[in-house]
Amino acid sequence: MRKGELLAGRRALVTGSTSGIGLAIARALRAEGAEIVLNGLGDADEIAGLCEEMDARHADANLLDPAAIEAMMGEIGPVDILVNNAGMQHVSPVEDFPTAKWDAIIALNLSAVFHTTRLAVPAMKGKGWGRIINTASAHSKTASPFKSAYNASKHAVDGFTKTIALELATSGVTANCISPGYVWTPLIEGQIPDTMAARGLTREEVINDVLLAKQPTKRFVQVEEIGALAVFLCREEAGNVTGANWSIDGGWTAE
Repeated sequence: MRKGELLAGRRALVTGSTSGIGLAIARALRAEGAEIVLNGLGDADEIAGLCEEMDARHADANLLDPAAIEAMMGEIGPVDILVNNAGMQHVSPVEDFPTAKWDAIIALNLSAVFHTTRLAVPAMKGKGWGRIINTASAHSKTASPFKSAYNASKHAVDGFTKTIALELATSGVTANCISPGYVWTPLIEGQIPDTMAARGLTREEVINDVLLAKQPTKRFVQVEEIGALAVFLCREEAGNVTGANWSIDGGWTAE
C-alpha cells in the first residue's frame, strides 16, 4: 500500500488536537489518508487554518461535560480511530490541592476517555475494526510528587485501556496507551526562561538537570515520534497489538 493510503476511508477523532502532541498525531494520521476530526481549544482563525490544512472538521465540545461529549460524538458520526489525547495538569501538595482542580483533571484526563470510548465502541464492533489510542504519560507507570490528580488519572487510563482491550479482544478493535516522557512543545520551551530566573540556572542546566533529569537519553521526545507510533498502532500489522502501554520516554521508566 502506498504512503497516504494506509488509512484511506478511516475517520479519526483526536481530542486535544489543536496543538502539541494531539496536532502531531492528527497530522500523521492525515498523511496516511485518514479523515480527521479535530477537537481542542485555541484561536478561531488558527483552528480554521488547521482545518483547511488537513481538510478536517473541528468538533468544539467541552470534554468536562458528559452531555457535550455525547452530543459531539453524535454529530461526528461513527469513528474508526479514536485518540484520547486531551488533558490537563496542576501541581500542588495534596493538602492544598484545590478540589475543583482535582475534579476537572479527573473529568478531562479520565472520565472523558470513558465517555468517548463507550460511544465509539458500538460502531467499531459493528465494522469489525477499530483503533483506540489513549495518550497516557510516563506518570502512568511511575509517580512524581505534587501531581496527585495527574498521576492518579494517568494510572487509571492505563488500567482502563487494558480492560477494554480484553473486552474487545475478539472484535477487531484494539486499545493501547502511548506514554510520553518530556516532549518538546512550545509549552515546555516557554517554561525555560522562568525556570532559569527562578533557580539561577543557565538554559542548558534547566534542560539537562531539571527537565531531562529523569530521561536517560537527555533528549526531548519529538511530537512527530509520537505521531509515527500512533500510525503504527493503526496498521493492519498491529491488529494483535492491544492492551499495551507504549513508553516513549527516553528510558525514564526503564530505571
